[in-house]
Amino acid sequence: MMRYASIFITLLLLAYHGQAQQADRKLQLVWADEFNYQGLPDTTKWQYDIGNGCNQPTGCGWGNQELQYYTANRTENARVDHGTLVIEAHRETFENSPFTSARIQTKGKGEWRYGRFEIRAKVPAIRGSWAAAWMLPAGPGYAQGKYGGWPHSGEIDIMEHVGYLPDSLFGNTHTLQYNGMHGTDKPGRFYLPMASQQFHTYAIDWQEDKIDFLVDNIVYHTYHSNHQYEIWPFNQPFYLILNLAVGGG
Repeated sequence: MMRYASIFITLLLLAYHGQAQQADRKLQLVWADEFNYQGLPDTTKWQYDIGNGCNQPTGCGWGNQELQYYTANRTENARVDHGTLVIEAHRETFENSPFTSARIQTKGKGEWRYGRFEIRAKVPAIRGSWAAAWMLPAGPGYAQGKYGGWPHSGEIDIMEHVGYLPDSLFGNTHTLQYNGMHGTDKPGRFYLPMASQQFHTYAIDWQEDKIDFLVDNIVYHTYHSNHQYEIWPFNQPFYLILNLAVGGG
């Protein structure tokens, strides 16, 4: 029986390059959190998504029938401790939900179009856990971008790990043409049996015509543009999300 599960993150870096098409482009660091402080996540960089998702257009459970309630300013669920960000889910009754966890994001504080995005993390391997580092369009509403609500304006999943497949990591995109709700998405899978025992670096290299997905600098999946928004809405700013969900579809 799961009592708690945690994501441990030691270093998060985002770098932007202005010449996306050039093979010899040089990266310039524009945003980073190295978690060299103690306590709650830095409020100049992070804010919280709160609740069980019932206030979102996707419906309760954050669109995936998840079981957790996301809290804010609660060190039991999100804290920085000795250079590590810990996002932790607990089995406890909270606001009529059977689990608590945290989901932190950079909307309004950090939004980017194109670049290399890296996160160094160790994920839980408990059945029912669903750890993720991912991105949504930085529009006015939830998952709302220049082409409309989800999935029209896209989603980029830098890293997803599900507890029932503990030996694998996934990278994915969701668009109007290819998305998980219709079972038409095109994820990449990387065999990584030590994901819960060791820290690894998960990254995307997002250019104007493709997104490469990497684990420890190895490209294992590429999603290409066709310059039509139904397949490529990734020409607009996105923001970053880190979360640990429990259960769901």
